[in-house]
Amino acid sequence: MPDVAEEIVKNLAAKGKIIAAAESCTAGLAADLIAGVSGASRVFWGSFVTYMADAKTKMLGVSGDLIKQEGAVSRAVALAMAEGALKKSGASFAFSITGLAGPGRADGLDQDSSPAMAAVPVGTVWVGIAGKDSGKGIQSEAKMFRFTGSRNEVRKAAAMAALEEVLERILTEEAF
Repeated sequence: MPDVAEEIVKNLAAKGKIIAAAESCTAGLAADLIAGVSGASRVFWGSFVTYMADAKTKMLGVSGDLIKQEGAVSRAVALAMAEGALKKSGASFAFSITGLAGPGRADGLDQDSSPAMAAVPVGTVWVGIAGKDSGKGIQSEAKMFRFTGSRNEVRKAAAMAALEEVLERILTEEAF
C-alpha cells in the first residue's frame, strides 16, 4: 500500500495544488512526513508549529477570546487554525491539528486554563481542513479523534489521522 504522504504529494502535484499545515500537539510531525517525500517542495508551502495558545494567536490570527471560550483543543480552534494557515500562506488548502496528548491533565493547561479544557479527555485531537472553493470563499471542516497510548503514540496517531483526512479530501476534491 502506498505511503499516505507520498499519495498526498503525488495527487497535489497532479492537481497543481499547494498545502500548508498548522500543528499544535504534533509539533510538526505531519509536516515532517510530507517533507520527507521526494518532490514535496512543489506542493508543500510549509508549516506553522503553534504549540502554545499565544502562538496560535500571533502566528495564525486565532482569537484569544475564542481559545479562552472554547479551549485550545476544540472544533472552533481547529477550524480557526486551518483557516489562519490558509490565509497566511496563500496555499490552495491547509490542515490543522490540535489536541491533548497527555500523559497528565497538566499538559497544555498552563497556557489554556479555560473551563472548556478541563473537560477535554487526554487523547482528544481535532483535525481541521480549510480550502479555497471558487465562488464560495473559504470552506472548512473539522473532525474529532480520540486516541489511546503514550504521549508519543497519541502524537503519531494524530499526525497520521490528519494526513489520511487530507488525502481523502484531495481524492474527493472536497474542501477545495
